[in-house]
Amino acid sequence: MKALTTLFLLLFLYSCTSTKSTIKNINPNAIRPKVVNNAFVISEYAKDSQYGYDADYPINIGPLYDTQEEQNIAFFFNALEGPKGEKIVYQKTATCCPFPSDTHGIGAGTLSIYEVVLEGTSKKISLYFNIYERGQIVCPKGLNIKKQ
Repeated sequence: MKALTTLFLLLFLYSCTSTKSTIKNINPNAIRPKVVNNAFVISEYAKDSQYGYDADYPINIGPLYDTQEEQNIAFFFNALEGPKGEKIVYQKTATCCPFPSDTHGIGAGTLSIYEVVLEGTSKKISLYFNIYERGQIVCPKGLNIKKQ
């Protein structure tokens, strides 16, 4: 049964995958930040207000195995805080937007959508993550880099 489910998922991704990626901020030469105290060392802010907030400008933290997503997403959020120092609470809410990818064994990847809430507020934002491609990892607009 598991093999049948996997086959169905692969066929679904293949049939839904565009022949051309719309992701604009992939950089195969980008260097993943160091990890210190379970957090990425992020030193720059996004110049583009779409970074992370738009499926065409996701936060590219790959290439990673699917099993590494949770840990690397935690490294990312552990490096950030709200604009007034609020703690970030996050959870994965969806997967979307299939695209072709040479870094994944099946030739396709999807984006993960994380809902973000700043502790003490009811404001929610959604950020898009790509674990299959590499890109510069910076702080999205509206959030701050924690002092380490």
